[in-house]
Formats: sequence, structure tokens, C-alpha cells
Amino acid sequence: MKKISLLFFAVVFSSCLYAQEYYALVRLGKTWGYIDKKGSYVINPQYAGAKSFHNGLARVLQFGSWGFIDTKGTLVINPQFDAAEDFSDGLARVRKFKQWGYVDKTGVFAINPQFDDAEDFYDGLARVRKGMQWGIIDKKGTYVINPQFDLVGEFHEGLAKAFKGKQWGYIDKTGSWIINPQFDNAEDFSGGLARVRKGMDWGFVDKTGTYIINPQFEGVGDFYEGLAKAKKMKQWGYIDKKGTWVVNPQFDFAEDFSGGLARVNKFKEWGYIDNKGSYIINPQFSDASDFVGEMALVRKGPQWGYIDKKGSYLINPQFDAAKPFENGLARVRKGPKWGYIDKKGTIVINMQFDNAEDFSN
Repeated sequence: MKKISLLFFAVVFSSCLYAQEYYALVRLGKTWGYIDKKGSYVINPQYAGAKSFHNGLARVLQFGSWGFIDTKGTLVINPQFDAAEDFSDGLARVRKFKQWGYVDKTGVFAINPQFDDAEDFYDGLARVRKGMQWGIIDKKGTYVINPQFDLVGEFHEGLAKAFKGKQWGYIDKTGSWIINPQFDNAEDFSGGLARVRKGMDWGFVDKTGTYIINPQFEGVGDFYEGLAKAKKMKQWGYIDKKGTWVVNPQFDFAEDFSGGLARVNKFKEWGYIDNKGSYIINPQFSDASDFVGEMALVRKGPQWGYIDKKGSYLINPQFDAAKPFENGLARVRKGPKWGYIDKKGTIVINMQFDNAEDFSN
């Protein structure tokens, strides 16, 4: 019994220790502040511009410059930048005097402003532009790949798409061409395959540049749950990794599979199909979102509500605007004001804000 009590105490203590608080960015009039899940202000509206919290810090605009605050509203990095983005991989890209650099979480420049454009760090590397050419740097600001590309993407599965001489190819992390520039358009690798376009037709290549599915489609998506949406003769269907139609082209619009269902549009109405192409929820909505967990956001006429995977309403259409649930709550609007509901559709924070964002930390 004593062991059980100690175990229970340890679990409860651990849960409390690692409990996370979530805050939402809201606007009243022209100023932004932050509330908790009870709707109480944790940081009063005072900022001319602000962004949601990301890993404990949020960007705020004061006196025309951007800085960073913590969840108590304390300025961790004083407003001093012309532009700033969220921290990624431990560094945030910021712009000062028309040049981009990177700061650490104390606000010290890890890489001084020197780039005409820049992207976030991802797996220790960031894309930067000097003049008209893009290259790749590490966290010391050293070029891993010198500026030489007209455009370059993030690395995915060890390769990055790169544009040179009006054609796309793929490079490795040394900057060597693994697949020479030859495509009119190209997307990132996902699951060992990449979408590429030659002329007007899309197909898929593997990491050697060999066509797994020859260019033949007017449009394609990445593979999700074994299927990719593909367009032929202005209609969308779904193919497998051999390029065989599993669901024949028949939809005006189609989205990726998620949680066993894909949303599709026919005659201006959205419904949901399974991976055999059978309707699980018949087309009936004027707009719809993917399922997140067991719930999807749908619009019937002018009003938004939420359904389950059988198409039954969990929350009846009643909102003028609504967003998917995030961290337990969803932001909704009735008339000009925003508030928040729980998954039962109960209003937990009254409609009172001129604008509102999702809860985050």
C-alpha cells in the first residue's frame, strides 16, 4: 500500500512539475495582450503589434521596433529590430538596417546582420541570400555552401531542392548536385520521393533522380497514408506509389489523407472519403477542414460548426467564424467579437476581443 501511495504521489508531482501553461494573444482596440485559459489577462493589452508565444518567448512591437518578452511580460530582448521571427533551433533571425542576422535568447548577435535575406535555422543550417544568390550557413555564420543558387529549399531527408539556370535539381549538404538541374518545378523529398514537373506534367523521382512515376499529371500532392492526390483532365483522384489510380479522378478539389479520411469537393460542396474512394460523409458543406483527431470544422451556409468522423454534429453550426481546436480550446466569432469554446461547444471565454489567436506556449 505504501509503495502504491508513493507511486501515486510521484505521478501527481511529475504531472504538476511538467504542467504547461498556455496563453492566447488577443487584441482590444489597437493594442495586443495575452490571456490565460480562464480569460484573465496575464499581460495587459499594451503592444502595437505582437505574436503568439513560441517556446516561452513572444515577439512584441514597441515604439516601432521588435523585441521579445517572456510569459510574465518581462522584456527579455529589448525592442531594437526592424523585423524579427520566432526562435528556431536556438536562434532567431532579426533584421536591422535592412540586413538580417541571428540572435540568441539573450539578444546577443550570434551572427551579425549581413544578409539581404535569410530563413530560420533547421537542423543546424540556415539558408541566406547575399545579393541575388542563396547559400547555406552553420550556427557560427560560416558558409557550408557558398552563395551560388537562384533559390534553395530546406534540407529534407538529406537533400534540398535548388534552382539554377532556370531549372531545379537537388543538392546534398556539401552543395554537390545529387540530381542535376533538369526540372521546371520541384518540391521537397517526403518518404523517399519528390514531386517534380517537366513541362506541364508532374511525376515523382527517387533520390537518384530516377522516375518512379513518370510525369503525366496536371497536379500532384505528397503521399500521405500511402496515397497521393493527383489531377488529370481537370479532375482529382488518388494514386498509389506505382502511379496506379486507387480512386479515379472525379473531384473538383481534393486534399491529403489524414486519419483515414480525405476531404473532397464536388459541385462546390465538401465531403469526406475513405482510402477506397467511398463517401464516409457525403458532400454537403460549403467549406471544411481536415480532421484533427476526431473533429473537423465545417461550414453550412454562413455558419460554422464541428463534426465527428461519422458526419454528426458535435457542435452545431452557429459561429460567423471559427478555427480548429488548439490545446483544448477553439477561437470563434459571433458578430464582430472573438471568444473561445471547449469541445462541448460551451463558451468558456466570452466574445469580447477584436482579434484573437490560438493558445500556445
